[in-house]
Amino acid sequence: MTDTAERDEERLPEQGAERGAERGPERGAERSSQEGEERSAGQGDERSERERIWKRRRAAQRAARRTLSRAGWGGTIRERLARLQDEAPGVYDLDEPADIYGNGVVEALEERVAALLGTEAAAFFPTGTMAQQVALRCWAGRTGDPTVALHAKAHPEMHERYAFSQVSGLRPVIVSGEPRLPTAAEVRDFPEPFGALMLELPLRDAGFVLPTWEELTAVVEAARERDAVVHFDGARLWESTVHFGRPVDEIASLADSVYVSFYKSLDGFGGAALAGPKTLVEEAKTWRHRYGGTVFQQFPTALSALAGLDRELPRLPEYVRHARVVAAALSEGFADAGLPWARVYPDPPHTHEFQVWLPYDPEVLTEAALGQAEETSVMLFANPWDTGGPGLAFTEVTVRAAGLEWTADDVRAAARDFVSRLPGRK
Repeated sequence: MTDTAERDEERLPEQGAERGAERGPERGAERSSQEGEERSAGQGDERSERERIWKRRRAAQRAARRTLSRAGWGGTIRERLARLQDEAPGVYDLDEPADIYGNGVVEALEERVAALLGTEAAAFFPTGTMAQQVALRCWAGRTGDPTVALHAKAHPEMHERYAFSQVSGLRPVIVSGEPRLPTAAEVRDFPEPFGALMLELPLRDAGFVLPTWEELTAVVEAARERDAVVHFDGARLWESTVHFGRPVDEIASLADSVYVSFYKSLDGFGGAALAGPKTLVEEAKTWRHRYGGTVFQQFPTALSALAGLDRELPRLPEYVRHARVVAAALSEGFADAGLPWARVYPDPPHTHEFQVWLPYDPEVLTEAALGQAEETSVMLFANPWDTGGPGLAFTEVTVRAAGLEWTADDVRAAARDFVSRLPGRK
């Protein structure tokens, strides 16, 4: 799976009462109270339905004989601890003292990441949200400009509840809203100054898309021409090497600072790292403390990250290559089944994750996906379906180790079976 739990949580409706003051002090208050109760009840029903679907999806995947991805976070606590117990002795000396406020195994993880990314230093953070706010806050202090240029679908704009402006005093400006990374021309011609350019590689909410290497270097050069620093949101940077045809340290070297995640692709318990110049990282550690991110002990998370670097990082290129096989077979299976319109995006995938778009409402596709998994023990689509427009929905597909067992014929057959479960297709 991708970030199914994270994504479901992001889409659950907020609770809140509707204001009614504009209707008059008495009638407005009365109607506001009534409508607020109705709205709250409706939202409660919607949340309950989403939670029911989430539990059903999770149960179906755990029971599935075959699925394209079986992420560790979907396991039980016992399963996760047992796996860490098996892997931890191979990545760190367990007879060493546990970490205290960032020393020991946490320092070892930081050194490992800095070496992999080719940076002077790295700092461990409990979350990527905190790591990126701290990085860009530090850069704003150095450039004197709190303005951060980023894509409209970048993670801070889509999933962080406006943390840049509400918490860190940063001012985000949108440099592009197209389903791709910003171009050099868009960066060069942006009509107002900015101190930092943030690039999410790959851009998850646009379909896990990446620019070409030439396009990326041109964008970075355009930012430099404007005396702006460049920060990479590299939550999934690890799997970008196949598309770019370059090692991860060469990719990271284009930026002034880089954030990477330990759970999105490496299957760790959580956590992130900020990598860059030593002076920036030392300042970031000060802000990490101020933000409450210097946790007393983090050895389980750090050990799981080191294990993920050993286990998953070498296999990511294989996942990416097989994702292209899966994507092509999906398109062929849909065509074989006579589906009038379907799209894999991007085609071919840039990483081991991509989108599938189909001309149905999300509820219809959700029921077909869960029905297929529950009845056949084959789960082709494990992630939620989102609305992409009237009568149009999309989902995210991730290929991990479990997906390597699927041949192209397996995928085509599963796609045909899935289509047969859609209205009017039997």
